[in-house]
Amino acid sequence: MSLSKAYSSLIFVLLTLSSCSALYFHIGETERKCFIEEIPDETTVIVNYKVELYDPRSGGFMPSSPGIGMHVEVKDPDDKVVLSRVYSSEGRLSFTSQVHGEHVICLYSNSTKWFSGTQLRVHLDIQVGEHAIDYANVAQKDKLSDLQLRVRQLLDQVDQISKEQNYQRYREERFRMTSESTNQRVLWWSIIQTAILLAMGAWQTHHLKSFFEAKKLV
Repeated sequence: MSLSKAYSSLIFVLLTLSSCSALYFHIGETERKCFIEEIPDETTVIVNYKVELYDPRSGGFMPSSPGIGMHVEVKDPDDKVVLSRVYSSEGRLSFTSQVHGEHVICLYSNSTKWFSGTQLRVHLDIQVGEHAIDYANVAQKDKLSDLQLRVRQLLDQVDQISKEQNYQRYREERFRMTSESTNQRVLWWSIIQTAILLAMGAWQTHHLKSFFEAKKLV
């Protein structure tokens, strides 16, 4: 195996295992922000968020008032609404995917009473798969030892990797079918173009022959 292939395999594994993303963004009064997460089926997703309100006096952001909340909407790849409700200015929500594919997570404020130009800063943390499991709570609830808890974590990781691999196989199969369909269409388009050119050439030959015969040139 070459060095480049080894690096590619390592990057793929890291991307497969890294199913946790944290960020923050700014939104306006009527603005809507959406994020796309590729999620395998039967996978738990936990979304943590916190809203901060811009303070023009200090030039920074401070905790928002209780009246300002966030409307969160989640849609699956079939555009079906998985979750849609209004939460407070800081919260935690979870859902379990029923189908694999791109899930769209959208957030927007439920308030329209801000002053003009006021912005919100939203801290967002999306955890997918085994990253969404609170193992400290699991160990306390099931009374697991450190070794048993570690085995449980490894089993969950293996299960998540298996789901990721199945999803990648599905994407590969879909891409292959799309490529084959595109190649077939290109082939038929080339055949049709060739047939049209041959028909036009035959028609032009016949037309020129008729013209010359009418002019008694041949």
